[in-house]
Amino acid sequence: RPELEILFSKRSYIFFDDDDDSFVNQRIKSIFPHIPCLCCLFSRQRYVLGDSAMHQMAQSSVFLSGMGGLGVEIAKNIVLAGVKAVTLHDTKQCETWDLGSNFFIRKDDVSHHRTRVEAVCPRVAELNPYVHVDMLSSALDDNTDLSFLKKYQCVILTEARLSLQRRVNDFCHMQRPPIRFIGCDAYGVCVRVFCDFGEEFEVSDPTGEEPKEVFIQSITQDNPGVITCMDNQPHGLQTGQSVVFREVNGMNELNGSVRQVSVLSPHSFAIGDTSQLQPYAHGGFFVLVKTPKTYRFETLERQLCDPQVLTPDFSKPEAPLQIHAAMLALDTFQEQHSRLPNIGCLQDAEVLLKLTEEVPVNTDLVCCLSRTARGSLPPLAAAVGGLASQEALKAITGKFAPLQQWFYLDAMEVVRPLQSYSAEEFSPRGDRYDGLRACIGESMCLELHKLRVFMVGCGAIGCEMLKNFALLGVGLTTNSGEVCITDPDLIEKSNLNRQFLFRPHHIQKPKSTTAAAATLDINPDLQVDAHLNKVCPATEGIYSDSFYSRLNLVVTALDNVEARRYVDSRCVSNQRALLDSGTMGTKGHTEIIVPNLTESYNSHRDPPEEEIPFCTLKSFPSVIEHTIQWARDKFENAFAHKPSIFNSFWQTHSSAEVVLQRMQSGESLEGSFQVIKLLSRRPSQWEQCITIARLKFEKYFKRKALQLLHSFPLDTRLKDGSRFVLAIPKATASDLSEEAVTRILSEVPIPEYQPSEKVCSTDETAKKPDQMKMPLSSEEEREAIMQLEKAIVTDCLRMTPLQFEKDDDSNGHLDFVASASALRATMYAIEPADRLKTKRIAGKIIPAIATATAAVAGLVALELIKVIGGYEFESFKNCFFNLAIPVVVLTEPAPVKKTLIRDNIYFSIWDCWTIFGHEDFTLSDFMNAVREKYGIEPTMVVHGVKMLYVPVMPGHSKRLKLTYCLSQLSEVNSSS
Repeated sequence: RPELEILFSKRSYIFFDDDDDSFVNQRIKSIFPHIPCLCCLFSRQRYVLGDSAMHQMAQSSVFLSGMGGLGVEIAKNIVLAGVKAVTLHDTKQCETWDLGSNFFIRKDDVSHHRTRVEAVCPRVAELNPYVHVDMLSSALDDNTDLSFLKKYQCVILTEARLSLQRRVNDFCHMQRPPIRFIGCDAYGVCVRVFCDFGEEFEVSDPTGEEPKEVFIQSITQDNPGVITCMDNQPHGLQTGQSVVFREVNGMNELNGSVRQVSVLSPHSFAIGDTSQLQPYAHGGFFVLVKTPKTYRFETLERQLCDPQVLTPDFSKPEAPLQIHAAMLALDTFQEQHSRLPNIGCLQDAEVLLKLTEEVPVNTDLVCCLSRTARGSLPPLAAAVGGLASQEALKAITGKFAPLQQWFYLDAMEVVRPLQSYSAEEFSPRGDRYDGLRACIGESMCLELHKLRVFMVGCGAIGCEMLKNFALLGVGLTTNSGEVCITDPDLIEKSNLNRQFLFRPHHIQKPKSTTAAAATLDINPDLQVDAHLNKVCPATEGIYSDSFYSRLNLVVTALDNVEARRYVDSRCVSNQRALLDSGTMGTKGHTEIIVPNLTESYNSHRDPPEEEIPFCTLKSFPSVIEHTIQWARDKFENAFAHKPSIFNSFWQTHSSAEVVLQRMQSGESLEGSFQVIKLLSRRPSQWEQCITIARLKFEKYFKRKALQLLHSFPLDTRLKDGSRFVLAIPKATASDLSEEAVTRILSEVPIPEYQPSEKVCSTDETAKKPDQMKMPLSSEEEREAIMQLEKAIVTDCLRMTPLQFEKDDDSNGHLDFVASASALRATMYAIEPADRLKTKRIAGKIIPAIATATAAVAGLVALELIKVIGGYEFESFKNCFFNLAIPVVVLTEPAPVKKTLIRDNIYFSIWDCWTIFGHEDFTLSDFMNAVREKYGIEPTMVVHGVKMLYVPVMPGHSKRLKLTYCLSQLSEVNSSS
C-alpha cells in the first residue's frame, strides 16, 4: 500500500515474527522481501525494554555532539539499541591522541586529516543497518541558531563548554513537548552526566521488574474484604497500589478487575467491599498493576547551585558534591583561559584551587583533576557511556526511572602521586597512549603493554573488554605481552544487537577468531591468540598449571555460574587474580579477586536455583512456568533422550541379525524394550503421523486430566481443610478435543477411556524413575522379533537426536514447546504465554542490553589497572548497578578470611605450602618435612577426597614407610 511504501522510504521498520503465518505478515513479506525479521536481532533486548519501548525508539531521532571517547561510546550503544535516526556532530580533526580513546578512528584517518565525525559516521552506521546515521560538521556555539534541534526527541552534548550546555538546555526545556537533554563530560579521571527531561516527564514502568503472581489462600466476603496469601507468602505490596485478579473461583466477579489495596500485614490486605460478591471458593492469584509515575526536572542553570546527585560510593558520600564543585571550577578555568589545565602544571593547579576557595573542596581532588583533565581514561568513558546512553533510551521511551539529575564518578585511585615521579612520566610522547599516560603515567602504561591476560568468553562482555584492551594497549607484541581468548561458540544473529565487534557477514563464524581480528583492527599492535576451546576439566591439558603460570591475570566474560566457579578454582590454585562481571537486563555486577587480599568467587554461594518438583510438573501445574517446563521435558524425552537410548543400544549391538538371534533364543537384552517400542511406533506415512498426534493429544491433554480428577475428586481436602487440587483440569468428554484440534484429528478412532485406580504421587520430592529393564511376554517377543526383522530389511537402525535450539525459527523446536505448553495451560485454566515469553523461559534466555554490558566492562577494566599496579586493598571496588532505577553501588571487596593455626601462623584459601622430596621420599618423610619447615604437627594427610594417612584407620600406620609419587605430594593445600 502507498502508506507502507512511504513508511519504509523513511527508513522506519516494524517488528514482525518471521515464523508468523498470518495474512498481514504474509502480505508484508511478499511486498517487502528485503526486510528481514527483526525479532531475532533484538530478541534479548525486547525482554528488557518490551515491544512498546522498542516501537517508540523506532520512531525517535537523537542528536549527539562530540565524537571523543565518551561520545562514540554513547553513539555505539544507542545505535545498537535501534533508534530511528542518529545525527553525529563534531568539528575536530582526527589526531594520533584520538587512537587511544576512540575505537572507531584508525591511523589512516589521522594521516589523511579526516574529521572525527567523517571517520566515525560510517563505522557507527555499520553497527545497525536499520538506524539512519548522518553527520553534521558545522559549528555549534553561542551564535548558532538552535531551531534545527526541533526535529530531535533527545539531544546529547559531550565535549561542550558549560555555557553552550546551558543555552542548548534552556532551548530544549522550553519546547512543547520538551526535547530531552543530556550533558556528559569526561575530564581525565572525573566524569559527569546531567539529565533534564522537562517539567513533567511520565514514566510508564519505573522499575522494569516483572510483577510476580501471588496465590490466594482466602478472600473474606465482607466490607472491606480481606485477602490472605497462600502459605503466608509475603505479598510485597504497599498501601495505595492496585492489583488485578485472575482465575479466582467462586468470587468470579473479581477476575479481571483492578482493586486498590490497603496493607494489613505482610501476608494480607484489604480490597474494599466484597460483601455483595459470590462467596470465594478456591484458587486464583493477583498481580501488581504498574501505574505511571511523573518526574519533574529543573534546568541546568537552576541545578548548578543546588544539584540533585546520585551517590555511587557510600564510603565517600561527599564525593559527588566535591566533584561537582571541582568540575564547575574547571568550567570557569576554560572560560577564562580558553583551554584546559596543562598536564602536570603546578601553576594551573594553583589557579584551579583558587577557583574553589568559596566552597571547601578536597585539595587532592582538585590537583588530580587539573593534572589529568587533558587526558582520557577509556574504561571510565565506557562505564559512564553505558549509563548515559541508557538515560537517552529512557528519554525517548519513558521506560525506567530517569536519573535525577546529576551523576558523578571518579577514578582517583588509579592516579599515582606526582611526587613519586618526574613530570616526564605523564608528558605526551606523540603516540596513541598520550591521553592514558596523562592519567596513569608511563610506567603503568608499560605494565599494561607487557601484560599477559587470559579471557574466557567472547560474547557481549568479551567484545567490550577486547575494545578496552585495545585502547589501553594491553598485551603488545613489542613488549612480549599477549591477550589469550577462548570461546567455542559461533556467532548468531541475536548476538549482533550487543556484541558490537560482529557484523551480519560474521554469522556462523567463531566468536573468538572474529573478535580477535576486529580487535586488531582497533589496535594492530596487540598480540591476540584466539582459541575455540571450552575451559573445563576436559581441557586442563591445554589450560594447565604451566599455562596459568605464564599469565598475569584472568578475566571471565561468561554467562553461567558453574563455569565461573571452575575458572575461579583454577585461579586460586595458581595464585592468579580474577576479574569477573555479569549482566542481566539493566543490572550488572563486577567482582575483583586478588590473591592473598580478597575472597575468591567460590567463597560465597548464591542460594541454589529452585527446581520444580516432578509431582508439580506431572500433575499439579499452577503457573505458566510449570507448563513450559513440562513441554520442554517432553521435547527432550521425545527428540533427544529416546533417540539417544536407541543409538546407544545399536552401538552395543551393532548387528541386528545377532540381536534377532539372541532374542529368538529367549535371551533378554537390556534396552531392547525401548528399542522395540520405538521401532513399532515409527510412522511410515503421513496418515500414521496424524494418528499418533491424535493419540498423544488424547493422552496428555484429556485423559491425564480425567485420571487426576478421578484420583482426586474436587472435594479432596488436606489435613488443614484446604482444597487439594488448586488448579482444576478442564477436560471433559467434549472439551478441548473439538476446540483445539482439526477435523482430521477428531476422525481418528480413540479407544474408550477407563480410569486407572492407581493414585498419583503427592510427594513433592519425587523424581522421575529411570528407564528400567522390562521382561517381555511371549506375544511381545513375537512382536519384537517381527519389528527387528522389519528393521533389518529397511535398515532403520539409527536415529538423530535433536538439541533444543531456540533461535532457529525454522526447526519447529519452539513451535512444539509453545503449542504443548499452551494446550496444557488451557487444560489447567492457566493463562497461556505468548511465543516471546515461552522462548525466554524454555531457552533460559538471560535478558541483555548493550548499555549494561558496556558499563560492566568499563568498570572491570578500571580494576585491571589497579591489579596490575599492585594497589592497596582499599583502592579496589566491586560494583552492583541497576541502570533502570538507577542505582550504582561501589563497595570494597570482601577481605580474605585467615584461620589461625597457632601463634602467628595463619592460612587462607590462597596459601600453598610446598615440600620438596627425593626419590625415596616416604609418607613419614613428608610429615617430618612439614613438621620441621612449618612448625606444625600433621594430624592426617589427604589428597583430594583420598585419605592417605589417618591414624585411627586400620592399617594406615604401615603407610608411613611407603613412598609416593612426588607429583602428588609436591603441593599440599594448607587446609589439608
